[in-house]
Amino acid sequence: MNLISLKPNISISSLYVWKRHRDVFFKIWKTESLGIGLEPWIVILAMGFGLGQFVTLDSGEKYVQFLAPGLMAMFPMFAAIFECGWGAFMRISMHGTYEAILNTPASIEDITTGDILWGTTRATLNATYILIVLLILNHWTDAVNSPYAIGIVFVAILQGFLFSSIAIAFAALARAMSHFGYLFNIIVMPMFWLSGGFFPINELPEWAQNIAWFLPLIHSVELNRALLNGNLTLNMIGDFFWLAIVAIAFYAIALVLMRRRLIV
Repeated sequence: MNLISLKPNISISSLYVWKRHRDVFFKIWKTESLGIGLEPWIVILAMGFGLGQFVTLDSGEKYVQFLAPGLMAMFPMFAAIFECGWGAFMRISMHGTYEAILNTPASIEDITTGDILWGTTRATLNATYILIVLLILNHWTDAVNSPYAIGIVFVAILQGFLFSSIAIAFAALARAMSHFGYLFNIIVMPMFWLSGGFFPINELPEWAQNIAWFLPLIHSVELNRALLNGNLTLNMIGDFFWLAIVAIAFYAIALVLMRRRLIV
């Protein structure tokens, strides 16, 4: 089966799959939220204020101001990757969750879509929480300088959908938990370092900048930076549409690969 022959069988059942994941999260939210709750504070305080004292940017802005848009993109990415990567693999191969759901009227496409929607939800929750943290610390960081910052939540929705699709596509291919090292080292880490979230990439070799442009995370960072600063430009349209195109492409790939994985 290929992308052209695929006829997605998506129904309201995908929302029930999402609801199932939500209900599980509500049962374990205390342990799930501990790291998520502390990590942004630690990173902002340690890197923004600690390391930031030793970093001087040509733009003259504080390092914590430069760092904030990257954090707003990276934390949601990790949430989506872990939820629909490692989480989906365990539901497929270890917990028998997908097998149980397939005994209901839900289709494989419903399961895939429900998982991706839940990964998107986790990414959006992360982005919203970090935005709240930045607002609390804004007196010291000056990181949020525009009411347009609320738009970061909508960027996180698109970003979450994209990275959830990438992760679940990989989960459909993985045959062992150790295989996720490839996802992390070949896909996630290059985006992590070439996103422009930790350091400006305009002084990198031109070939590296060209590669970075194709990586979706840099476009999330650029959108977040513009929304936090209030410097809206036409380039944001290109950033948004590139994220949307890649998200749709990987969603289609995820549907195909999950169908191949789950049909015996």
